[in-house]
Amino acid sequence: MTDLTKLDLANTIKGLKNKNFSITKLTKEYIKNIENNSKLNAFITTTFDIALKQAQISDQNIANNAAKELEGIPLAIKDLFCTKDVRTTSASKMLENFIPPYESTVTNKLWQAGAVMLGKTNMDEFAMGSGNLTSHFGAVINPYKKADGEDLVPGGSSGGSAAAVAANLCVAATGSDTGGSIRQ
Repeated sequence: MTDLTKLDLANTIKGLKNKNFSITKLTKEYIKNIENNSKLNAFITTTFDIALKQAQISDQNIANNAAKELEGIPLAIKDLFCTKDVRTTSASKMLENFIPPYESTVTNKLWQAGAVMLGKTNMDEFAMGSGNLTSHFGAVINPYKKADGEDLVPGGSSGGSAAAVAANLCVAATGSDTGGSIRQ
């Protein structure tokens, strides 16, 4: 069987619709990758228990032919988007223990579409940076290196999301572009 974590979004959706694998199995594969690649510092907060519960619900929805557009797609969420009852820090010491009582519009729409949340990704503090070096939780490491082994910048303020996608820690991730970070 193909390494499920190396499928792109379109092929993941296709595989789930064809019932080639379960969402729970897919989610567990991503959790294993996240745990094995913690040195990248791509995640500030992981939400594995939430992800597995969402995966079970998505597996039931698919079994009942009630799948939504993003049913069961394991995502990483940039830590500036508020997620109800899940720590949202914006990579800042000031917010390191903030747990919002509300859901952001972005994440609310993703959950309504059936997406699964693996965790909250590291970023430049308050999305103000271009190298992902200003996080209170430490710099993100790009999983790729130059030919000579030198480190590469993981991206701008959305570096945790970029590193998570590049290292196959999620199918896709949210990001934002304050001053060009996505374009980097």
